[in-house]
Amino acid sequence: MKPLFAKRLRGLGALLLGSFALTAAASDDALREYREMFGDDNPAALWEARGEQLWQTARGPQHASLAACDLGLGPGVVKGAYAQLPRWFADTARVEDLESRLLTCMTELQGFPRDALLTTRFGDGERKSDLEALAAYVVGASRGAEIRLPLQHPAEQAAWALGQAAFYYRAGPHDFSCATCHAQADKRIRLQTLPQLTTAEGAREAYTHWPAYRISQGELRTFEWRLQDCYRQQRFPQLKFASEVAVGLSLFLAKTAEGGAMAAPAIRR
Repeated sequence: MKPLFAKRLRGLGALLLGSFALTAAASDDALREYREMFGDDNPAALWEARGEQLWQTARGPQHASLAACDLGLGPGVVKGAYAQLPRWFADTARVEDLESRLLTCMTELQGFPRDALLTTRFGDGERKSDLEALAAYVVGASRGAEIRLPLQHPAEQAAWALGQAAFYYRAGPHDFSCATCHAQADKRIRLQTLPQLTTAEGAREAYTHWPAYRISQGELRTFEWRLQDCYRQQRFPQLKFASEVAVGLSLFLAKTAEGGAMAAPAIRR
């Protein structure tokens, strides 16, 4: 390569990198400004209100409300419950996150068929998801609560280990893992800042703000939706909703974020 051409090529590379940095910074600023425009108003409040109504209304084949649903702090106790999930539940002999626990309560207490609930686990346009609305309500009741997961039960420890293994597991056509994008500082994808989920600070910034209202979709999305979307972008098989892997990943990330204060539902891109 001729010296002059090489010099110009390096100059062009530096120019492109500088342009990328400015564009990325502008993208962050624009999103920050968009959030500030809402102030204390968050469209997620609409999902919370609907979720509260769903929680209190007698529904399903058994015509029951979710007043007896135990999220870990006792039947019907919602406040602060999300900050201590996922956890072991003796009645199902499983570690459950919020989504899987809601499925348990809706099937056992209200009599809804599990398969029918799973077909509408995520909302899309005019079709709204009861699970997402209920999640918004439950999570909103934990605003300001500190994440605490002592992992005292052996099954909780096993679920954490599974989540850690899943986080670092590399596969697929790109040989990606969750850690590929989220184990280093100052990384981006499509101008979007990627949190470093292996640190308490990074995990708290990400985990405490989900579920979240997605600006790009005009929908509220749960944390399991966020996980399955990451799997989609890695070109992995679809993450099974309420599966052991989904619960394990949630537990692994929640434990890493331990000590952080819940701020969800938040607003995300």
